[in-house]
Amino acid sequence: MSDLGSVAWPPVPIKTERLVLRAPEARDRAAFVELLASPEVHTYLGGARPRAELERELPQVPERWPGSFVVDLDGAMIGQILLRRATEHRRPAAAGKADLGYLFLPRAWGSGYAAEACAAALGWFDEALPGEPVVLTTQSANLGSMRLAAKLGFTEVERFRAWDAEQWLGLRPSVAPPA
Repeated sequence: MSDLGSVAWPPVPIKTERLVLRAPEARDRAAFVELLASPEVHTYLGGARPRAELERELPQVPERWPGSFVVDLDGAMIGQILLRRATEHRRPAAAGKADLGYLFLPRAWGSGYAAEACAAALGWFDEALPGEPVVLTTQSANLGSMRLAAKLGFTEVERFRAWDAEQWLGLRPSVAPPA
């Protein structure tokens, strides 16, 4: 199993039909604050963080680390895709696997951007670390995330209770490396 830290970072920006996935930049700071402070975004994630706290704590240039993509639409950040190693995951079925996460600003919801961006990030992952499975965890009440997980090829491994809600753990099988 390879560590995401062994991947060359940042990659060349990934272009889709409508979006660009790229490393975070200083110009994204306000969008990160908005994303992390949004009660709508954090409905199924334990609640938003206070805006004043984020303004104080977020660095001027958001952190760059392998697997963290800004989702850019027409030159502005609308979301973030995270692919990180689940080293100490709360579920044995996910431990050590890459974990897909995503956050999108409410104004970007309902247009297929999350599916487009996640598919592109998973395509990058399959090239960077071929043969590795990916997991995704969401609250089962988050119907939008459940639909997106199915669309991306994740299948249910288990449901469990955490943070006072039923959680869903899905697995996307490894994609065989090209011969």
